[in-house]
Amino acid sequence: MKILVIIPTYNEKENIQKLVEKILNLNLNLLIVDDNSPDGTGEIADELARMYSQVKIIHRQDERSEGLSRRDGYRYALTYDYDYILEMDADLSHNPEEIPKFLQQIRECDVVIGSRFISGSKQVGRSIFRRLGSRLANFYICKMLKIENIRDCASGYRCYRREVLEKINLNDINFTGPASLIKLLFKGYELGFKIKEIPITYWERKFGRSKKNSPWFIIEALWTVFKLRFAKNL
Repeated sequence: MKILVIIPTYNEKENIQKLVEKILNLNLNLLIVDDNSPDGTGEIADELARMYSQVKIIHRQDERSEGLSRRDGYRYALTYDYDYILEMDADLSHNPEEIPKFLQQIRECDVVIGSRFISGSKQVGRSIFRRLGSRLANFYICKMLKIENIRDCASGYRCYRREVLEKINLNDINFTGPASLIKLLFKGYELGFKIKEIPITYWERKFGRSKKNSPWFIIEALWTVFKLRFAKNL
């Protein structure tokens, strides 16, 4: 059983080494996909790759895009025959100590989502306004796309069987932000893959600046949901 942890990065110099060391404690392979970070994140990742054989890195030089970084990581995982592909954020909002829960559950389903909104989950350090906003956004996604029994459609803490990523056309993952996560989930749901949520503790970032709160990312995500609902061949 080959497992790969994918970490898309952009300006995460304060967080990346701490995160990598925690993942390495689990004896897992990981891939850092750096989106040409100007703050030196890529150089730190290069040093980690020199220190640890389990760490690989892709330096993206094209258009900056969280979605394209995600796509390039998936392609790498398929090329090198990984069985399970786990993705997580680089800002320490996702606790690596919860990875074993994902790997246990993925044996019984096709996609495991770390959810902020089911029983047993927690959110630490987030304001009530951000919690409410996230819940309303996910309610909108579920209702528009007619997705049942999934509460956190935009969670970036996920584990896939390789068969899921083989069936989904990765060339379609061309969105810049969280919209790519929504589209991946929707396509997997449409294809009939078994998707399961597990509770996680989500930690608000302590270092660096979040990119996911930009108005463009929010507009893109909401507009993507609308197009997925009403447009064909998206």
